[in-house]
Amino acid sequence: MGKTIDEIKLGDSAEFTKTISESDVYLYAGLTGDMNPAHVNEVYAQKTFFKTRIAHGLLPSGFISAAIGMKLPGPGTIYVSQELNFLAPVRIGDTITARVEVIEIIADKNRVRLRTACSNQDGKTVLDGVAMVSPPKVRE
Repeated sequence: MGKTIDEIKLGDSAEFTKTISESDVYLYAGLTGDMNPAHVNEVYAQKTFFKTRIAHGLLPSGFISAAIGMKLPGPGTIYVSQELNFLAPVRIGDTITARVEVIEIIADKNRVRLRTACSNQDGKTVLDGVAMVSPPKVRE
């Protein structure tokens, strides 16, 4: 199980890293039904501002969920809310690192506020935001 509220400290952080593949984009499109040609049609995408296909904005935000659900606070954590700001495109082949950092602990409500961000292999922040989560109440 993940960390309980008593085990979490301000400044604690965790990361999850993954390279975005073409199949990731197509699987996400199929799972969500978002077949926007900016994501799945290279000929169309070449005529856009980005000049190539880009990953769905919410695809790398899922990596934030992985960092929260698997690392900090970890298994048993419940997502309460997430604010996201999309700052730059994510292209097929980009390696994205999601980072979460504890910025507030609300012990009496069993809530933790996290700064959340994803950056690419060049260190450019592609999205950021803030999440509120409820860590597990007991450690198994």
